[in-house]
Amino acid sequence: MAFHKIVAVALASLALAGAGLMTSASAAPTAPTSLAECPVGYGCLYKGASFDSHPFTYYKYGYYNLTGVTGTWRAYNHQTGNATMWLCQGTNGTRCTIELKPGGVIDIRYMEAFKSIVLQP
Repeated sequence: MAFHKIVAVALASLALAGAGLMTSASAAPTAPTSLAECPVGYGCLYKGASFDSHPFTYYKYGYYNLTGVTGTWRAYNHQTGNATMWLCQGTNGTRCTIELKPGGVIDIRYMEAFKSIVLQP
């Protein structure tokens, strides 16, 4: 078999393997189709387990106390670099238990258990 055919077969195999990985990952939440909903550099909270609602947006580093945030919510860290978004069970950014790296998404069924979020560089 010619060298270029071997390379073509190898590339086709990699493409199929990659397609399988994408299919298996599709069950996890994915970023919004319109990134304008959660601008780059922000941490966002969406009502419900989807990106369908208009998000609460947070930009500056520090803590934000949450009020009226009950039921199911989706947290999305659209910050860049190594900036993290924490979900905290206490007010004023205390008892932080869930860390989201940039691009991280999580659905929280009982958001009332979280009293604040923290954005850190």
